[in-house]
Amino acid sequence: MKIAIIGWGSLIWNPGELPYSGNWLKGGPRLSIEFSRISNDGRLTLVIDLNNGESVPTRYAESTRSNPIETIDDLCVREDSSTKMIGFVDLVNYSRSKTQYPDQTDVFDNIADWCDQKEFDAAVWTALPANFENKTGRAFSVDNALAYLKGLPPATQKTALDYIKNAPPEVETPLRGKFKEFGFI
Repeated sequence: MKIAIIGWGSLIWNPGELPYSGNWLKGGPRLSIEFSRISNDGRLTLVIDLNNGESVPTRYAESTRSNPIETIDDLCVREDSSTKMIGFVDLVNYSRSKTQYPDQTDVFDNIADWCDQKEFDAAVWTALPANFENKTGRAFSVDNALAYLKGLPPATQKTALDYIKNAPPEVETPLRGKFKEFGFI
């Protein structure tokens, strides 16, 4: 099986030990992405967010594995997460993670169509949800995200800003646009 790993954030510049061949290529499926998840270390990270995100191109790499379950396990290790937080579509076996994990954001048809066009048999991606409102008690907005970032301790703020700066240039979200407007990146 030919399996794609789809990425749009730190997976691109810091894949860790994730097994994949070649480079991260432009031309992944367009997904609605925004910095609307607060990670354990306080960073705002990029996630699929149908409510607040901007449709942006993603990147992809081919897994060195031929089994989707092994590729999912690899991504779980890289993301320090469970299979519940990994999305997948498998065109060969007609399966998708949404069947098992109905809370995952529904981008499955879009990714399955992309797989078909690119001649991949399957694809996996990180399916962590947005959690900004749960963590801060405020709805996600660019202004609320900026206020959150301004309130971080200096070391955490630097880490958070580095994450935003390191995102692939094509990942132009509303928050990132504001950072460019202010000259932060």
